[in-house]
Amino acid sequence: MWTANLTEQLPFNQEILWFTTIAIDLGFAVVLFRLFGRQGLYASIIISLVLANLQGPKLTEIFGLQTSMGVILYSSIFFATDLLSERYGKQEATRAVMIGFLVSIIFIVMVSVSLFYLPATSPETSAIAVSMHEATATLFNFTPRFVIGSLLAYLISQRFDVWIFHAIKTRTQGKHLWLRNNISTVLSQAIDTIIYGIVVWWGIVDFFTAMQLALAKYFFKVIIAMIDTPFIYLARGWDVENRDWIGATSAKAQ
Repeated sequence: MWTANLTEQLPFNQEILWFTTIAIDLGFAVVLFRLFGRQGLYASIIISLVLANLQGPKLTEIFGLQTSMGVILYSSIFFATDLLSERYGKQEATRAVMIGFLVSIIFIVMVSVSLFYLPATSPETSAIAVSMHEATATLFNFTPRFVIGSLLAYLISQRFDVWIFHAIKTRTQGKHLWLRNNISTVLSQAIDTIIYGIVVWWGIVDFFTAMQLALAKYFFKVIIAMIDTPFIYLARGWDVENRDWIGATSAKAQ
């Protein structure tokens, strides 16, 4: 594959590449918000969920610790949810969480259905058809343990994130955005990581190993939570109402 050859020819520093990927991912989220308002954040959440499922199985090492590519993309969902909470309130953030939950279910169901289709048998294409079928089956081998664990972790942690964000906002009278952004994300990511570690990993490996794997992922999630703080400050003050089609439609209706 040309991508594999490119990786061999250009051995990127993994830590620099990781930080760059985080900046690009969060940058895309704020660009979508800038262009489309709250609908841009809905799109950002859906894109991140789909990409996290696609890239999640890819394991790499950053700072000597094993992690998955899905951690970066999944963590940006919490950023988008917090920005929705800050700009549009608890109801809109909760709506985004439920949209994301249903999108995850639809993604898992439809990808799983595609695996029941047999590869083509034509002599001209059978080799590549079988190869692609096996690769797809390897990438999307959704076990019941994975499905239940990932969906539970997402729904519970995201609902908690929205709740604690607004609880802190009320307690601080709307001040200290950095505080509610970081505390809500760090705590909700801890819940997400623990649920996923127990439901998905415990049983495949022993409890101690499951928690070790979870702790390594949580380390990266906390770093991403701190990195996204300048991005939420950047986007908070933007006037995007004239680009927010939902708001514009509501205003015309009134």
